[in-house]
Amino acid sequence: MSKPVQKVIANTFLDLAHALETGSFGQAKIVLTGPGSEHGEENMIMGAAMAAARGVHVTYAGSKTAEGVNTINADNEKDAHEIMESLLNTGEADAAVTMHYLFPIGVSTVGRVLTPGMGKAMYIATTTGTSSTDRVEAMVKNTLYGIIAAKACGIKNPTVGILNVDSAQKTEMALKELQKNGYNITFAESGRSDGGSIMRGNDMLAGACDVLVADSLTGNIIMKTMSSYTTGGSYESLGWGYGPGIGQSQDKLVLILSRASGAPVVANAIEFAAELVKGHCKKVADREFAAAEKAKLKSILEGIRVSNAPSARAVPAKEPPKEPVTAEISGIEITELDDAVAILWGENIYAQSGMGCTGPIVMVNEAKLKQAETILASKGFIEA
Repeated sequence: MSKPVQKVIANTFLDLAHALETGSFGQAKIVLTGPGSEHGEENMIMGAAMAAARGVHVTYAGSKTAEGVNTINADNEKDAHEIMESLLNTGEADAAVTMHYLFPIGVSTVGRVLTPGMGKAMYIATTTGTSSTDRVEAMVKNTLYGIIAAKACGIKNPTVGILNVDSAQKTEMALKELQKNGYNITFAESGRSDGGSIMRGNDMLAGACDVLVADSLTGNIIMKTMSSYTTGGSYESLGWGYGPGIGQSQDKLVLILSRASGAPVVANAIEFAAELVKGHCKKVADREFAAAEKAKLKSILEGIRVSNAPSARAVPAKEPPKEPVTAEISGIEITELDDAVAILWGENIYAQSGMGCTGPIVMVNEAKLKQAETILASKGFIEA
């Protein structure tokens, strides 16, 4: 008997054993990484145990154990992430919940909060990552990502509201054009007397829409505030975390937590992941992206980029030969990422844009980090 067949049989028996213990046969298998929490691994394993008690199959990558949780030992974040990636790659985990993940530009996370006004759940699109370096294009994509997450969790026709931030009106115009072209969007109605789909602060607190669209940095602040307003900010006790990374290039289901997330949020995030697995999030995403493309999403986004094109500080540059990029340069405005990359390309330094745990980054080869920092500082992208 071949080793792959033996592995399949062994995993089947493990699933059967778990089903007999918990009654959760067929449940989603979620891996949680523990090292790195500001509240210690005890907090993370407690959340894992809470989720396991609710019937979720949880594997914990860390150094703690708990009843009902399968622990794979990891002494640090690097080892925990390697375990997580391995389980996702082999299919031994359907989704992951972790505190840091380097999503590419084009992918961002949809969080879920408990709104205090009516005690209603609301999806925040988006909360980490960057859907596009163009603000309006990003918010249009964020809308799709929020709809995908809500539909995967069982809301058949989620209502969409746009937070009253910069570019909200342009975003609304683009979305209405998409709607006119045949993509199904149900706009929410503000509780304010003038109505409309632009959401004010009280609409956010009341949960006036199922999906609240914002830029990811504003969404991140909303998540942090709504998750920890009862604790003073150091411990996130409410909600379901910062949610799944969604985008056309994203094939793995990875959900994000804050390092300040408390055990209740950890448990909820694991359940959120299980909901998305059972709701076939990837299939929902493929369907929604196809419907949006049919409604001329591509041409709408191209029009946005043309109308919003800034006067770049960088001239178009030929891409240098690719090389490993492991060093990160932070402190660059999200709207200037493309220019920063072009500047480095012009100096024959291969670079990529991305999103780190603290914000936008440019990634370069470790050996060229100092040179790249000097160039970007001289052009005013970062502090000298």
